[in-house]
Amino acid sequence: MTHKELEAYLLSFENTWLDFPFGEGVSVYKVGDKEKSKMFALIQEGSQPLRVSLKCDPELAKNLREKYESVMPGYHLSKKHWNTIVLSGQLGDDEIKDLARHSYLLVTGG
Repeated sequence: MTHKELEAYLLSFENTWLDFPFGEGVSVYKVGDKEKSKMFALIQEGSQPLRVSLKCDPELAKNLREKYESVMPGYHLSKKHWNTIVLSGQLGDDEIKDLARHSYLLVTGG
């Protein structure tokens, strides 16, 4: 999955938008209005392979880290609630999309 493909999927969720609060090097995907928005995904610009950070249920996050070497604690994020995933092919596109949807639902309370 490319950055643009993942970005299109992330922005397909209701009330989502792209922001760069940490500078041009990190794409931050948010949900909600500008004043009360919440992050649900971050993509490191130019990373090869692509790296995405997603919010995750703490128990699921722990299980994923134990099962996959491409899943690690969130980079510069809460290690309990965020995973950074290297899109190396260890997880398939559908699994990445499922985890992105999980992150979105955690943030929106869905």
